[in-house]
Amino acid sequence: MSENGIGGPHSVRCGNELGGALRHWRDRIDPATVGLPVGRIRRTTGLRREELALLAGISVDYLIRLEQGRATSPSVQVLTALARALRLSEAERRHMFLLARKPEPSGHQVTSHLTPVVQRLLDQMAGTPVSVYDAAWTLIAWNALSAALLGDPSGLSGRDRNVLWRHFISPPDRVRHTSEQEARFEKAAIADLRAATVRHPADAGLRSLVADLRNLSSRFARSWDSHEVGTHVVNIKTIHHPDVGPLVLNCDVLTAPGSDLRIVIHTAAPGTAAADKLRLLQVTGTQTVILPGPHDTQL
Repeated sequence: MSENGIGGPHSVRCGNELGGALRHWRDRIDPATVGLPVGRIRRTTGLRREELALLAGISVDYLIRLEQGRATSPSVQVLTALARALRLSEAERRHMFLLARKPEPSGHQVTSHLTPVVQRLLDQMAGTPVSVYDAAWTLIAWNALSAALLGDPSGLSGRDRNVLWRHFISPPDRVRHTSEQEARFEKAAIADLRAATVRHPADAGLRSLVADLRNLSSRFARSWDSHEVGTHVVNIKTIHHPDVGPLVLNCDVLTAPGSDLRIVIHTAAPGTAAADKLRLLQVTGTQTVILPGPHDTQL
């Protein structure tokens, strides 16, 4: 038995076109492009099953069953996570959904698919903390320096990856705002969320997020009901890092062309203590790039 299954690395169970496609796409990924170590001897080309499962946020056993044709009905969430981890093009993503006999998520629902342009941005900006969010402000991808700065989010799942949920409901994180900065951030983020509900009226998860935020946070409810409008501009925030101390950083929010994705970039003014601390974090805290799926589905 090989690493890829019974009968050799290219055997596919009868009629298992999806499994064959997944294995083909897995084999073509250079581990170095996703931040995985390549120094030791590898028995397979591309990604190992364990590596793809980690990047997609699914269990290795479930990925094996998918590739061998023993699991025949993956969820839309799993397919979306696999498409992102495998860095599929739009055409390949559509093909994967067809092979799985699943409808591709429509424009009426929030998508977490990374466009090739955004993926290249993550790959090439290793010296700057970059994170990517969907229209509901749920974290879907980040580079290693962002994880080193803000804390590794790979252990988080579901709403614990959502910016508004963590801001209004969860315990404080490393980000600190002044009162003025907090008011500006909340207006802009809630306005973004409201606009997302208009663009994606059929997204049940988005409606549920808003309803639960209104029920659990009176501050969110007041802002939501007041229809206050804010826009994302260059913001200053302080990150309290447990090892290097506070960093005062600029935070810019960009919208990826042709998508609802939000790209958040943290930068430090040249010659400042924060710039020195970012360089230190790049050296000491960025060994791998982590790009898991937003749902962390373990099947």
